[in-house]
Amino acid sequence: MKHVSMLKRALLLLALGLGVGATPVLAQEAPTPEYIMWTLNNLWIMLSGALVFIMHLGFATLESGLTQSKNTVNILFKNAMIICIGVLTYALIGFNLMYPGDFNGFLSFAAVPGFISIDPSDAEAVAASLTPAYNEGYTWYTDFFFQAMFAATAATIVSGAVAGRIKLSSFLVFATLFVSLSYPITGAWKWGGGWLDGLGFYDFAGSTLVHSVGGWGALVLAAMLGPRLGKYGKDGSVNVIPASNLPLAAIGVFLLWFGWFGFNGGSVLSADAATVSLVLVTTSMAAAAGGLTTGIVSWLRDTKPDLSMALNGILAGLVGITAGADQMMVWEAVVIGMVAGVLVYFSVIFVDQKLKIDDPVGAISVHLVCGIWGTLAVGIFGQLAGLPQLGYQLVGILAIGAFTVIFCLLVGFLVKATMGLRVDAHEETIGLDVGEHGMHAYPDFLISGNGVLESESEKVLAGA
Repeated sequence: MKHVSMLKRALLLLALGLGVGATPVLAQEAPTPEYIMWTLNNLWIMLSGALVFIMHLGFATLESGLTQSKNTVNILFKNAMIICIGVLTYALIGFNLMYPGDFNGFLSFAAVPGFISIDPSDAEAVAASLTPAYNEGYTWYTDFFFQAMFAATAATIVSGAVAGRIKLSSFLVFATLFVSLSYPITGAWKWGGGWLDGLGFYDFAGSTLVHSVGGWGALVLAAMLGPRLGKYGKDGSVNVIPASNLPLAAIGVFLLWFGWFGFNGGSVLSADAATVSLVLVTTSMAAAAGGLTTGIVSWLRDTKPDLSMALNGILAGLVGITAGADQMMVWEAVVIGMVAGVLVYFSVIFVDQKLKIDDPVGAISVHLVCGIWGTLAVGIFGQLAGLPQLGYQLVGILAIGAFTVIFCLLVGFLVKATMGLRVDAHEETIGLDVGEHGMHAYPDFLISGNGVLESESEKVLAGA
């Protein structure tokens, strides 16, 4: 028993040390129950932030799997740069723009000393920022870390929709402005205590504030770019451009599902057992219902079950539940996921065949359409359901959508006029990996002059 007691004490001390970083908590002999709870809350939010970070790996593998292999390096480079740009610009601008303090307006900015830093010698600043005085759930550093992981997600959503034909430099400029200005401004309207928050608009973890924002950006930029070469015939026919690596796409979806436990679970902003456990269950049930529904619908309508559709159905369910994951009963989460699963199937077809907007990964359907559905669902199901709430949700969708579309159009046309948006036809044909990066993702397998996939080793042996 003595060994068990010592082990418990060691684990507690480790949790306390992890919970507040550089703060000298280990010197405290008898932490209060409130302090222990605050430390555990802080630890959960940090772990949730790490799970959200894993989602960027999921996006990278999903997008590279659903697009052509000749653009794989380009996809991976964009996703790597998005998270780097997102974290740095969120530290420089976004965090203070999104969370300016007490305000009830459209735009505000909090001036803080330093560059996301707290002087450890300033006892007053440390006490205000790295103790429960800052927040009952987390420190100032944890707050920034968790929110920064969200910031780049919106730009990552855009990346997949414009794959295969956008200039790398132009995309990075767009993404920088998008994540540093557009995302935090609309985020402040709700999460920063702005006018939508005062109105009563509810978006628990970002069906609109993250996913629809990214979806609007994807819609605008994909429409401005036009389709990939060969996607549509002169007679209006639609040509399928097959995914290059469905196993990689499946891995990406499962990584995203895994990371979503931090995305939604961390948005509780504490380790409250009842709420976190509910959120994890509603998140899982909606994802499962979405994937199963889309898989069945594709099977019935296309005579064969479509894996890529089923994978997008899982993501549709996840996006759909994100606005109200803490408000729903389990059966309501299942219904929300099922509706999202149906919506994403028909939306992919509509965007591809009717609107003639080329979206290689289905980002518009998954994130925009299902983000809108999930936000409206808060007014239809759950504890907040009612006609007034449905009205608040609609106002939030329209306001954030209008701002994002206008912002993306302005930035898109500015970039197009100064840098150009699209690579030339030759570069698009040979692939952006060679054109933009001068390398191949799969150097052992290259397209020969007659269009046949050949192994480089086989060519060497044939020459010998």
